[in-house]
Amino acid sequence: MSSAPTIARLLYLPSLLEKKSHFLLGPRQTGKSFLIAQSFQGARVYDLLDTSVYLALSQRPQRLAEELTSKDKLVVIDEIQRLPGLLNEVHRLIEQRGIRFLLTGSSARKLRQGGINLLGGRARTKYLHPLTQRELGEHFDLNTFITRGGLPSVYFSDDPRADLDAYTGSYLQQEIVAEGATRNVSAFSRFLKVAAYCNATIVNFTNVAADAQVPRTTVYEYFEILQDTLIVHELPAWRETRQRKPLASSKYYFFDIGVVAALQERQYRRGTPEYGHAVETYLFHELKSYVDYLSGEPLAFWKSKSGFEVDFILGDHTAIELKASEHVGPHDLKSLKALAEERKLKRYLCVCLEARRRQVGEVTILPLQEFVKKLWDESYS
Repeated sequence: MSSAPTIARLLYLPSLLEKKSHFLLGPRQTGKSFLIAQSFQGARVYDLLDTSVYLALSQRPQRLAEELTSKDKLVVIDEIQRLPGLLNEVHRLIEQRGIRFLLTGSSARKLRQGGINLLGGRARTKYLHPLTQRELGEHFDLNTFITRGGLPSVYFSDDPRADLDAYTGSYLQQEIVAEGATRNVSAFSRFLKVAAYCNATIVNFTNVAADAQVPRTTVYEYFEILQDTLIVHELPAWRETRQRKPLASSKYYFFDIGVVAALQERQYRRGTPEYGHAVETYLFHELKSYVDYLSGEPLAFWKSKSGFEVDFILGDHTAIELKASEHVGPHDLKSLKALAEERKLKRYLCVCLEARRRQVGEVTILPLQEFVKKLWDESYS
């Protein structure tokens, strides 16, 4: 492992916790523990991956209240999904002592089943994503990101493929087996590889079931597991068009393109459809991170029953079509122009690998890196 630079994350925890407790959720190795150590030096931390801590609190949850003193204004509980019953005690301490908690987890599954709603409006939820272009700064390189993804330990690794292979293996062990989400790990492993090939698409669940050799109902359950463990995000369909009837089915994106590459056992070469999907997944990651960190707007995609499709609809104002090409022609703009005829949105963008911005009618064609920079500058609102 090479020595990785210290990366300042966009999510600033101290300001989040000034007034409210928070859940901080994100897949393993996105940097939750490192961010906590950076943000709250000296804070009391309970790591539920530590067997002794887990056993002590699982046997007597009230021990948490006994150990905390009047000086403990902020308490971190790491991997809270391992002991969701502890939320009752957290609830009581928020109410009675005014303690603010940061509750981290890599899965929403057991939290939802175990009572995350017990805290009601007493705790908000934030998500930590892999590294973004804005966070990486001068260290960002598109082709490196497409190959490695944005997990901090992998992006700066001397052997990223070995680390990604280990990540997908440990994910199966830690998230699936440990949670008891499914007893048939081999079936889930087959499904996971098939699901990776469905990345950035509208999923045909019947085909996935056939390829993974599992029942169709099981495929729905497995996709729910991927969403609950924050490995896959659902992108809903935008249905506001009137002239052209929209489809209602969602698309699915893995949280990290490096993980997808490892599961697919491939490297992406420019000019191939797979490379286009990889760049699209990277762009989804930037948009999803922007929405979760800054804007809070809905993110969707549009596809008409007649076949027009636009990759992303940001809020109620911006349509974004991604073309992983250095030469955008008139045929690449057909879907954006069809959507523009609806007069529903403020701007229509074709984001691509061309070197310079240009305007074609209502469509602005602009380089990918320029778009991402302007996105984080909050130029699109």
